[in-house]
Amino acid sequence: MRKHERFNAILERIAADGSIDVDQLVSDFGVSPATARRDLDELADQQLVSRTRGGAVAGSVSYDLPLRYKNARQSDQKRRIADRAARLIEPQTVVGFNGGTTTTEVARSLSSRADLAEGETGALASLTVVTNALNIASDLAVRPPLKVVVIGGVIRPQSFELVGHFARPVLEAMTIDLLFIGVDAMSAQIGAATRHDDEGEINREMANRSQRVVVVADATKLGKRAFCTICPPENIDMLITDDSADPAAVRDFEAAGIEVVLA
Repeated sequence: MRKHERFNAILERIAADGSIDVDQLVSDFGVSPATARRDLDELADQQLVSRTRGGAVAGSVSYDLPLRYKNARQSDQKRRIADRAARLIEPQTVVGFNGGTTTTEVARSLSSRADLAEGETGALASLTVVTNALNIASDLAVRPPLKVVVIGGVIRPQSFELVGHFARPVLEAMTIDLLFIGVDAMSAQIGAATRHDDEGEINREMANRSQRVVVVADATKLGKRAFCTICPPENIDMLITDDSADPAAVRDFEAAGIEVVLA
């Protein structure tokens, strides 16, 4: 197991159990006691855990893994979802992205579409991207033909999203043609949801300003609920998920009027 993957697994274990000790790391991950201690020290240096004698306990952000530690999860599925989602983007449109690993992959797939990358006079130059995610804006900023609009706000370090009331004036002044929403949970009864009310508020406003809303979520998010609703099922046009999705869940979404695409 690579170091990055091990860190991800350690943080998820601490988030679930509240603590972990060196002996558990040695047993579960097959590392030496010295490596286990170094791992915990490094995570503590990043303020993701708090070190204890012989182990570590949950730090203030351990229940919400930072984006850099989420990237490794369901990566193949997210890339397939992203490639399928990017095919929906047409020239001369305004495309929106909220933050998250799956929407980040969609943005990368957009920037690599050969049929759009035709230079200043081509189709890519006719696209406008609106996002509240700094990492997505940074990725797309190196594509000069694209016009990238970043809304204002306060940065959430875990997701790189801009949130808060400073974002509202920008969003209220625009219309988005196609919005890609990443979620923490997606339910046929409740709709798209996130664990954080500040993200949910801005994501909801982005959805309200959009002509078409597409949720991009791997199958592990389906049938789940989270604290804050982004938009109800009737406001979601399409769900793009991976082909391991539970057929019963797919039927529930379709019965709710949501087109489901399996990637």
